Amino acid sequence: MLHPPHQSLQVAAVPPQPAPVRDRDQDAPWHTEAVCRRDEAGLFFAPSKEPTAARLSREEAAKRVCARCPVMVECREHALLQPEPYGVWGGLTAAERRVVLARRRRRDLELQKAARATGQIAAAG
Repeated sequence: MLHPPHQSLQVAAVPPQPAPVRDRDQDAPWHTEAVCRRDEAGLFFAPSKEPTAARLSREEAAKRVCARCPVMVECREHALLQPEPYGVWGGLTAAERRVVLARRRRRDLELQKAARATGQIAAAG
């Protein structure tokens, strides 16, 4: 079932969370445990000239794979930090990741403004 884009963006609004501590081999890179390593890569990356309905269906299927992945948070943070410009990573499409990054930038600017304002009040007091 396809969901309207605004529902997917609500997922994207989740603030960054620290990666959970895993009980598995800490020396192995996170992606060795990714569920998508066992699935077809085409599910996560769009073929050229893909029709919109097919893209939405493929992205939803990819997100279902991500939802059951034990390293989804690590994957999402990787895609946001790189930033990965294509594909579904950590349950987010490229467009959803751009929204998350824009929200993080706005939040960081607001925090910087608040810190400067607090510093100015303390200096004046």
